Amino acid sequence: MGKNTKTAAEIVQAARAKDKITATELIENLFTDFFELHGDRALEDDPAIIGGIGMFDGQPVTVIATDKGNTPQERALKHFGCPTPAGYRKARRLMKQAEKFRRPVITFVNTAGAYPGAQAEEEGQGYSIAQNLMTMSELKTPLITVITGEGGSGGALALAGGDSVWMLENSMYSVLSPEGFASILWKDSSRADEAAEVLQLSPTKLLEQNVIEGIIPESQDHQETCQAIKKVLQKEIARLQKMSLDALCQARIERFSQF
Repeated sequence: MGKNTKTAAEIVQAARAKDKITATELIENLFTDFFELHGDRALEDDPAIIGGIGMFDGQPVTVIATDKGNTPQERALKHFGCPTPAGYRKARRLMKQAEKFRRPVITFVNTAGAYPGAQAEEEGQGYSIAQNLMTMSELKTPLITVITGEGGSGGALALAGGDSVWMLENSMYSVLSPEGFASILWKDSSRADEAAEVLQLSPTKLLEQNVIEGIIPESQDHQETCQAIKKVLQKEIARLQKMSLDALCQARIERFSQF
């Protein structure tokens, strides 16, 4: 694909665009016989995370995706794709289930970050994210992450600890939002565009720093985008399944230890 010539600020805008490919589109176009699983087995079900089992390229896989919703009502219910502790617990439960049955795990991330509400903090938001990080570091099955839109802070990292991490060309991955960065550094959120450049949150910059494995071309035709993602998943699953479980975990730990 050609080099993305967008500025960091333009990529942020594109990552947040209303016509971005959605979690439901990804699931419908990439997997067959998808069966959604609900609940964290502790408190409740968080609709901001869609998780379940589906068939991909002839084998069962576990799919976990953040979902911002499509209608105003859905977006409010899903906190605009910002998971609660229950969502992270659900994701962790599905990862452990996938490990038990030796299913590859595929995560799709598009979130501004973890839900920052008081109730979420009371229910252990930070602890839930930390538990996911620990689980992913030890998971004895292939784990592949695709960042499809926003990849914000620990809320994204809690689902992005893959053996292989890829980004759509119009997506971002950052320690916090440009607006938050500008507010902290310069006490002026209006300098968000400048902050986006400083953060180097674009896929091209992250690829140069070996934070991600590659960039997936993106099309206005969402089916074309799904086909590009499918090719990456086919290649990565085949590569990772050739590794022993011990080698897989060791490589994953080494991957993240360099940052």
